[in-house]
Amino acid sequence: MAKRDYYDVLGVAKNASEEEIKKAYRKLAMKYHPDRNQGKDGAGAKEAEEKFKEVKEAYEILSDASKRAAYDRFGHAGVDASAAAGAGGFAGAQGFGSFADAFGDIFGDIFGARAGGGRSNAYRGADLRYNMEITLEQAARGFATDIRVPSWENCETCDGSGAKPGTKPRTCSTCGGSGAVRMTQGFFSIQQTCPTCHGSGRVIADPCAACGGAGRIKKNKVLEVNIPAGIDEGQRIRLAGKGEPGMNGGPPGDLYVEIRIKPHEVFQRDGDDLHCEVPVSIVTAALGGDVEVATLDGKVSLTIPEGTQTGKTFRLRGKGIKGVRSSYPGDLYCHITVETPVRLTEKQKKLLREFGASLQEGGAKHSPQTKGFMDRMKGFFTAE
Repeated sequence: MAKRDYYDVLGVAKNASEEEIKKAYRKLAMKYHPDRNQGKDGAGAKEAEEKFKEVKEAYEILSDASKRAAYDRFGHAGVDASAAAGAGGFAGAQGFGSFADAFGDIFGDIFGARAGGGRSNAYRGADLRYNMEITLEQAARGFATDIRVPSWENCETCDGSGAKPGTKPRTCSTCGGSGAVRMTQGFFSIQQTCPTCHGSGRVIADPCAACGGAGRIKKNKVLEVNIPAGIDEGQRIRLAGKGEPGMNGGPPGDLYVEIRIKPHEVFQRDGDDLHCEVPVSIVTAALGGDVEVATLDGKVSLTIPEGTQTGKTFRLRGKGIKGVRSSYPGDLYCHITVETPVRLTEKQKKLLREFGASLQEGGAKHSPQTKGFMDRMKGFFTAE
């Protein structure tokens, strides 16, 4: 019987990507693998077996770039020999691998292995975090600074190999250099880190004296950090590639600078807005006047209207902070606190008593809040 077109076998288009081919193969291999069709009758099991062979052969050709190119140009005639050799390489009971072998690439995606048993022993370096405490003024304006970060760096003596100069690590005999061993139970197979080399794929018989075979030594490195204007509490700055170095040629990790803002003596920050308390004298609150208010850009004059009460809030537009992602600066909210005079002289006390008596003679018009409070209290005690 003439062989079917490999693209038709997998149900993909001729311009299908590698990922589309792999996805189609996984689906069909799971459907037709003999381990999943053992309960069928003789004819059904035989049919599944033949389809599995066909699916696997198609995948082994189309997943290999050179074989696929030969197939696209010459058809089955261009790959018959290689196809036969590929089919024979999938060994196991009844000429098939185990169910888990058919999906080695699935487990490989999880554990770092590649389809076909290959494995990369390169590991990405760990990310680092550096907590930086800055002032509110620094956060508002931004600045550049240097930081010292403890980190692991490749050992210069052994050039990161971990082996004594003049020697080299040898391939681990337990895992054959893959860094992993496979444990099989039934048709499930799980890949685990090799207990001998701990995933490196290498064994160092004569370790480097400088690093003790680790291939890395701990050092302090100085890095320049640019703090953007408007940064807020808890925000992070990422320094790509400034974390710990990778293992076995892997890429380095990243360094994250996390911002902490010191408490301020005057202002409390709320997003892009600032809040502050402004104490005013009882005279200024009663008669009105101008008071000086601090902002991050200097002092400004705030007009207090006549009869201002404690808790009154005034907003100064644009006197807050312009956040990192904001188009306009926030506002400054000034919360008024009327200050009661203390340590009065006898003369001042006498004047204050005379002033209080004059207020009582004027009636409730001078103290509307007190009258309203007393009225509510009367209603409370007379309510049934």
